Amino acid sequence: MALINPNQYYKQFRDLGDYLADGITSLAGTMPFVYFHIIWFGSWILAGTGYFGPEYAFDKFPFGLLTMVVSLEAIFLSTFVLISQNRSSEKAEIRAQLDYETDIQVEKEVDLIMETLVRIAKKQGVDVSDLQQQMQETHQHAKREADRRTEARHKRFAKEKNGG
Repeated sequence: MALINPNQYYKQFRDLGDYLADGITSLAGTMPFVYFHIIWFGSWILAGTGYFGPEYAFDKFPFGLLTMVVSLEAIFLSTFVLISQNRSSEKAEIRAQLDYETDIQVEKEVDLIMETLVRIAKKQGVDVSDLQQQMQETHQHAKREADRRTEARHKRFAKEKNGG
């Protein structure tokens, strides 16, 4: 059980710019957006080449105005995408922290439950030393695996840092 809902938590800090960036990024990632651009660019090029008549050829080949408009659109779209990705990263970090906190909480609760069961078993005269040994071995195995993964991560980061 999460301590808080990460989506609700993150929504508290969104401003107009965040909503705008998300909206534009969501729109830009759709097929209607692609279709719109196909029609827009196709019409622009056809007009520029005189297909609709010479009076509509406002941007002739090599389409300098179209190039500038498309470049500006690309700059703004990439900026909005980066803003959305940054926020997605922040959300992922919040979720990871909440997952970690929840895991710690669950681990403490399981330890408490196990301790309670051991006490009950002792009061009932049931020998649980073999189960306690298995629990210790499980904890030790988990610790070794965590240490192994941490060491592998450190080696990978060191290798990347040294350019290889």
